[in-house]
Amino acid sequence: MGSLIDLNLYPDSPVMDTTDVAGGNIREATTALTLSIPKLEPKEEPFDEPPQSRHSHTNSSNPNLNFTLSTQPDTSEPAQQPVSDETDVYSEFNRISELFLTAFSKKTDKYDDAAALMDPNSQAIVPVPEENQHSAVSDSSRRRNQQRSAELVRVTNLGIEDERYFRDVVRKTRMIYDSLRVFCAMEDEKRKSHMYGRLPRARGDLKSASVMKDRGLWLNRDKRIVGAIPGVYIGDVFFFRMELCVVGMHGLPQAGIDYLTSSQSANGDPIATSIIVSGGYEDDQDAGDVIIYTGHGGQDKHSRQANHQKLEGGNLGMERSMHYGIEVRVVRGLKYEGSPSGKVYVYDGLYKVVDSWLEAGKSGFGVIKFKLLRIENQPEMGSAILKYAQSLRNAQIEVKPKGYICQDMSKKKENIPVLVFNDIDNNHEPMFYEYLVTSVFPPFVYHLGGNNGGCNCVSGCLDDCICTAKNGGAFAYDHNGLLVRGKPLIFECGPHCNCPPSCQNRVSQKGIRNRFEVFRSRETGWGVRSLDLIPAGSFICEYTGVVLTRQQAQLFTMNGDNLVYPNRFGERWAEWGDLSQIFTDYVRPSYPSIPPLDFAIDVSRMRNVACYMSHSSCPNVLVQLVLYDHSNFAFPHLMLFAMENIPPMRELSLDYGETDEWTGKLSICN
Repeated sequence: MGSLIDLNLYPDSPVMDTTDVAGGNIREATTALTLSIPKLEPKEEPFDEPPQSRHSHTNSSNPNLNFTLSTQPDTSEPAQQPVSDETDVYSEFNRISELFLTAFSKKTDKYDDAAALMDPNSQAIVPVPEENQHSAVSDSSRRRNQQRSAELVRVTNLGIEDERYFRDVVRKTRMIYDSLRVFCAMEDEKRKSHMYGRLPRARGDLKSASVMKDRGLWLNRDKRIVGAIPGVYIGDVFFFRMELCVVGMHGLPQAGIDYLTSSQSANGDPIATSIIVSGGYEDDQDAGDVIIYTGHGGQDKHSRQANHQKLEGGNLGMERSMHYGIEVRVVRGLKYEGSPSGKVYVYDGLYKVVDSWLEAGKSGFGVIKFKLLRIENQPEMGSAILKYAQSLRNAQIEVKPKGYICQDMSKKKENIPVLVFNDIDNNHEPMFYEYLVTSVFPPFVYHLGGNNGGCNCVSGCLDDCICTAKNGGAFAYDHNGLLVRGKPLIFECGPHCNCPPSCQNRVSQKGIRNRFEVFRSRETGWGVRSLDLIPAGSFICEYTGVVLTRQQAQLFTMNGDNLVYPNRFGERWAEWGDLSQIFTDYVRPSYPSIPPLDFAIDVSRMRNVACYMSHSSCPNVLVQLVLYDHSNFAFPHLMLFAMENIPPMRELSLDYGETDEWTGKLSICN
């Protein structure tokens, strides 16, 4: 038990090498062992649970009710006499502790753990039958409305191409979720405006998750993964708990412990796979690498401990994960200003449950506690990076850490200073260029293309104004300035419009809003990262430089100048808001039709922060063409938007495209 064979979690995915914990070859291991796996019918999970997180379903809040530690939720045990005197709490606690230990020993006897542990590396993981390893996941239509699988698997030994594949799968799934959530919010605002604000605000996070589940777009439903989720990186940030469910990181929208129930488990033991640490229990202690985690249950509707906790459900799953040595994923929920939900959820890596015990909590009721230790040799915790970036944002300029060689490379041209950081060598290159906030176009650009005039809106653009009509009859951005849907070209209100600067149709022309720093990297040379958490769909900055015609670019190339060719940028704008898997009648935006971008951008002497973004075939930043200060379709601004939630201190990357037909070089030639 515990050996895994080759596994495909997604249709048409590359084959992944998976091994058992001991590192042996699974094909060799399975030839000597044939297991019969009974068919299991998993129970339907509720879409949403009561607001109190990690609560057991108890019908009484009387503190004097008996506290029974049951390892079998379906089996009732004789009721104990209630505690009659509050001074006897600790004597009752001692009695409960004995029951706690007895329950553990009974559990061991009941399921014959000695036999289960003959293989020290069993880890209680169910092997995948060899004859079903591909058929179970080859047809994506079979995943539609599929309940969560009861098969526990661990994915290991992924190659570089596999890592890229799964990262791209997760990224595209999260992009659908984020863009659908923004779209739902926009539709809700439209309905409210027509109903004069009488409709309640819809939960876009819940609606988008529900729609994606109906379309079979939730990930990791056909296998329940123990350990790391392929394509999800430590430090990834989520604004909503439902998004954790969508990617398979944590399968329950409310409960803090996600676990495989005993009725689903092959050996009858519940197994915990992930927890959310959010400080919802007064007895929790979080020291980063060491967590004292309070089990679930016993709280009232005001999140106050009002009853004893029981060794059942997720609590028993945590104890069994400790017994088998199974690691659990840890997601931390943190308050974060500016988050649409008021919190962020950060994946902090894998932990081992090393101890569990029962004690009287601060409220006097018995609580079950678990000690978790973070597994070594993992990347730094995302929550620690969030806190570090916050300290940098709040720090005065003179107390910033060593390595900051320039406090503002824009020299106050940007709304927010752009830092330069290098703790590797003495290279100060970014400081030697003139900083451009917006691109410099040839003078004739402002005289060609005509002036179609602007809107006459007073307080902001309306649904029927001329600028909305230019964008196909719908706003390009929501009320928070997030890109609703990528388009070939977006028209923002310009100098001829009467609407104020606060207009919903003025976003990218306002400049940067985040605290960026250009930093020196041993891997990519110079790169760009942010001290702020950037939500998906947010405007980042313009890609600026001196715009050259094709003829000018050919002359400049002969001199070896640095040129960027916009016509080679990947059309990632089409991915943002692509809801073809949601709506059967979805059509990729094609209006307005623009001619090929027949110009280049010279960044050899004048540039901005965007020019230091590195290339990636799986980028987190897209290029959206925008017009606002002129009407020449052939020379749009290159505006950059976030394709996903970008955590602080994570490098920003662009898809610069492939070889250029003019020069045979990449889009950027340094």
